Amino acid sequence: MPTPATPSFTIRPARPEDLPRVVELIAEHAVYEKADPPAPGLADRLAALLFPPSGPPSRLRCLVAQAPDGTLAGYSTCAPELSTWEGREYLFMDCLYLTEETRGQGVGRLLMAAVRAEAARLGLLHIEWQTPTWNESARRFYTRLGATEKDKTRYTLRTT
Repeated sequence: MPTPATPSFTIRPARPEDLPRVVELIAEHAVYEKADPPAPGLADRLAALLFPPSGPPSRLRCLVAQAPDGTLAGYSTCAPELSTWEGREYLFMDCLYLTEETRGQGVGRLLMAAVRAEAARLGLLHIEWQTPTWNESARRFYTRLGATEKDKTRYTLRTT
């Protein structure tokens, strides 16, 4: 049985001063997913994407889970994308990560609720994301939320 959400955690949009910790969480996430570490300069690139000094607002959103002591214990990033088959936008959740000690406390549900609310705020009808097939706990979590799986293989092709 899932643990009820911890009411003392706050989910909020990331602020510029959060970026060093968000990058630490991203590095932890990469280790967890057995991926390459983030390239140097990630905080600066994220700052430019999340907080553009001029022009249109950013498509990228970053939500953080703030613990009662003020530390950031997790994050989620998402951005609107296009579905050719539906002829409309949806919200693509690129990442959702919680520190090991935070998992199982209901914080993931809070983050997912915030991502869902962001999609609704933008007028988007659904959210898509992916998780490694070996990550059984994440797959169970998403299924408990009512999400359905679609089998696909993700490819990456470098341009240089």
